[in-house]
Amino acid sequence: MAAGLAAGLVAMVAALSADRPRYAAHVATHGRSAAEGTRLAARFLELADEDSAAYGEFAAAMKLPRDTEDEQARRSTRLRAAALRATQIPLACVEACRDLVAATEALAGRSNVNASSDLAVASYLGEAAARGAAENVRINLPAIGDPERAAEIDGRVAALLGEIATLADRTRSVVASGELRDALPTDVASPTDVAAPTDVAR
Repeated sequence: MAAGLAAGLVAMVAALSADRPRYAAHVATHGRSAAEGTRLAARFLELADEDSAAYGEFAAAMKLPRDTEDEQARRSTRLRAAALRATQIPLACVEACRDLVAATEALAGRSNVNASSDLAVASYLGEAAARGAAENVRINLPAIGDPERAAEIDGRVAALLGEIATLADRTRSVVASGELRDALPTDVASPTDVAAPTDVAR
């Protein structure tokens, strides 16, 4: 939910920057960011529901009978599957948070300066959401019953958190500077993008 709020801020800042002559060089960035903010806001709501359902599956598995060896085996299998699901959903949230803070970084210095503080807020919310989701991943790793896979997932989380921290810090640094940045390389027209002059009849 925190990340969803942050995504809404990204879409808002992009909208507040559109059609402003001062930021005309960044119109493509505004369009992408508005779409990404809207997409992520919906995605985070989906993940919140999926996370709730995953917890329900794990809680249900915990309540399974374990009086006989067969029951214990079935319960153990269900618990491992539910624990894996309970790691996959928050991991997806961390991955989406990476996309979120990447959007805040792309907009910083390329959007309406009067709304720049909202990008800083979005970066804080996105980073906090990622760290919270990471905690939910890691607490369930021992229960999946696969140490190698658990180590792989934990490494993935650590790498994502590092990337998120870098992007969030960069966002806040640019916002604090108040400076405008150059257009993203992908938004700068290259010579081949310019139509060649047509022959003029003599």
